[in-house]
Amino acid sequence: MRFGIVFYDRPDGSEPVREFLDGLNVKMRAKMVRAIELLAANGPDLREPYSKPVGDGMFELRVRLATDSTRILYFFYAGQRVVLAHGFVKKTDRIPQGQLDMAMKYRAEYMAREEL
Repeated sequence: MRFGIVFYDRPDGSEPVREFLDGLNVKMRAKMVRAIELLAANGPDLREPYSKPVGDGMFELRVRLATDSTRILYFFYAGQRVVLAHGFVKKTDRIPQGQLDMAMKYRAEYMAREEL
């Protein structure tokens, strides 16, 4: 069973996670794309070290390269759809609240738009 990967898009059409991926160096981008492929193949069965729940139905896709850590916050929607909401470079042990708040805002906007 394969899960569809959807990039959250803002009302102006921009896609935060795609922009985030475009800004990564080549090696980190390749590792993150591979992690997204694993997510599509495994859905909610993907576990650490690749994926971890962060609360309230939000998950983080985790990639590490040397000392750099990148994360994409995502959620599941309507069956087999994975929505990639927000990406960032992790610099602390915990997810900064502002990063989580942004992903939650994007999720609320996505769900409101989809339920129309």
